[in-house]
Amino acid sequence: MANTLLTVSQITRKAAMTLHQKSTLLRSVNRQYDSEFGKSGGKIGDTLRVRMPNQYTYRSTMTYSAVDVAEDKVDLPVSTVGGVDMQFTSLDLALSLDDFTERFIEPAVSVIAANVESTFFTNMYKKVYNVVDGDAASFAFSHLNSARQVLTDNLAPSAKRYAVLNTSHATKFMNDTKGLFHSASNIQDQYEDGIIGRTAGFDVMESTIISDHTSGTAAKTTGYLSNGATQSGSTITVDTGTTTFLVGDVITFNGVFRVHPETKVSTGVLQQFVVTANSGSSATSLAISPAVVASGSKQNVSNAIADNSAIVKVGAGASELLNGSLAFYRDAFAFVTADLPMPKGTDMAASSTYDGITISLVRDFDIATRDFKTRLDILYGFAALRPQLACRIHADG
Repeated sequence: MANTLLTVSQITRKAAMTLHQKSTLLRSVNRQYDSEFGKSGGKIGDTLRVRMPNQYTYRSTMTYSAVDVAEDKVDLPVSTVGGVDMQFTSLDLALSLDDFTERFIEPAVSVIAANVESTFFTNMYKKVYNVVDGDAASFAFSHLNSARQVLTDNLAPSAKRYAVLNTSHATKFMNDTKGLFHSASNIQDQYEDGIIGRTAGFDVMESTIISDHTSGTAAKTTGYLSNGATQSGSTITVDTGTTTFLVGDVITFNGVFRVHPETKVSTGVLQQFVVTANSGSSATSLAISPAVVASGSKQNVSNAIADNSAIVKVGAGASELLNGSLAFYRDAFAFVTADLPMPKGTDMAASSTYDGITISLVRDFDIATRDFKTRLDILYGFAALRPQLACRIHADG
């Protein structure tokens, strides 16, 4: 009986499916924008501008008072390429799809998934300014519940919430909640896909790619003060210091409180800000997110930053680790993949998309070595669309 060789379309589709199954973070974030890239006759280049919801000012009188609407947009670039190179022969292609997947696809795609997710997480957590501060405490169920409160206070919808825990936090979480999950399907997911279960409104998952953040040399009591009255915006002038802040450090300014996103009433909770540029050791200003907005429809704080407001670091102290576990609503982040151009005249070339993840395979014959050289590639991008709908979880033990 003649061999039935696997086709390139079978291989690429299986690779895309495998990548999806092995991606804990990527399958939990917004991927609705993939179709915007590579449209025939309507290509948008490598960056999509995603429109954010408009914000309005409430009127409490009968007097008409129109306010200009300024739409916000977030750039979603697709310019990161990754892949794995390998080689196999026509004899390898005579294997069953299951055998071929186990021998070739799964090891290659596992490497792609781990590196793509690591790149995604490393870039995205540094955009998140909300932190549950459990410094010097062991991770507990209460920390996840505090993250739930942060998301709710920022008006995240109750559905499609996810918590991705590092392995240390996941172990303690399972010890705290070991009697809660009885569903056979939940137990299967826990062992096979890293999905621990659903509780506190989250689908809780474990990931080995979650990494800690090492903070700058500034202590929690940083010694830095704001320098200038009624400061707002995304760059804040400070008195010159001698210690550093790093991208991803989280800080507060004394007397600057978060407001309710719609009523604009102060919550009495200090607004947290994430540092967006390394400061150097003699900083005279700090770049932060979100920008300080003290009035109008986009108001996010109770008041502008006053002169000599103390700057305090949240969670980690000087050159200390800030844990990377992350709770978020799906639309806090977006991840997209796009088709790479397929060469003509090669031995085999195709791309396949499964649940919003596109992967391509190209194989060609090297006459010098008689090898069938093969490459799997992924072209992708990501953005923090609404970082206020995400929360980092810090607990040392």
